[in-house]
Amino acid sequence: MQTLGIINEMIGLPEVASEHGSMVDHMLEMVHWVVAVLLIGWSAFFVYCLVRFRTKRNPKASYKGVEGHASHHVEIAVVVVEAILLLGFAFPLWAQRITDYPSGPDVVRVRAVGEQFKWNMHYPGPDNKFGLTKSELMSGANPVGIDWEDLNAKDDFIFRELVLPVDRECIVSVTSKDVIHNLSLHPMRIQQDAIPGSISDMWFRPISTGRWETICGQLCGANHANMIGYMEVMAQEEFDSWYKNMTPKAKEGKVPEKEPDAEKSDKAS
Repeated sequence: MQTLGIINEMIGLPEVASEHGSMVDHMLEMVHWVVAVLLIGWSAFFVYCLVRFRTKRNPKASYKGVEGHASHHVEIAVVVVEAILLLGFAFPLWAQRITDYPSGPDVVRVRAVGEQFKWNMHYPGPDNKFGLTKSELMSGANPVGIDWEDLNAKDDFIFRELVLPVDRECIVSVTSKDVIHNLSLHPMRIQQDAIPGSISDMWFRPISTGRWETICGQLCGANHANMIGYMEVMAQEEFDSWYKNMTPKAKEGKVPEKEPDAEKSDKAS
């Protein structure tokens, strides 16, 4: 596995921080090696054809075409390898993501609402129930339009960053206020398009604590490149303390924002 992962390291993949991420990386490693072999093989064949069938050696064109079956064997081999990648890696990983969808009170739930050019994270508070949201209530102090008169919204709060506990299943429901965005969490090996008027869930289990950058994976406007956020995974005790401290701020109608300090920003990837 360490040898197979050389290409992944060369292209600069960040460290895996989710439970399913190793399966994604393993599939990527296999794909990269297959593509590398094809690149070298077809490039060598192309150079061979340039030399073997140059004009000086073949002044008269031949219209018979390839008479051997070597190319057919190569094409069949490529199809077999691609089938193995699909059936042996891609399909099982996808099946796991569908059949093992987490549920229950221990699941951490967050709504990620994208807009030009930032993210707002809506947390349900200790009751684990999201309050109603209405587009007409959206404002600078209430960027996701929470209806504070709803009983389920009494302990909700909004944060600029995605903060999660380690070793717990997390579901992030992604949507957008304006254009199509994409919440891309590279260390978690997962991303999800944020489509206006639609809510799409993605789930994962963080296995490492740390702080990383999040990016928008869709070209969403002139300042798309500046739509950089942060994701932090904490130990459970630290997360519980943070969650408890954030909840009272919901009643103030303010959006808490955590400015990344220099030390932690250096560790962001």
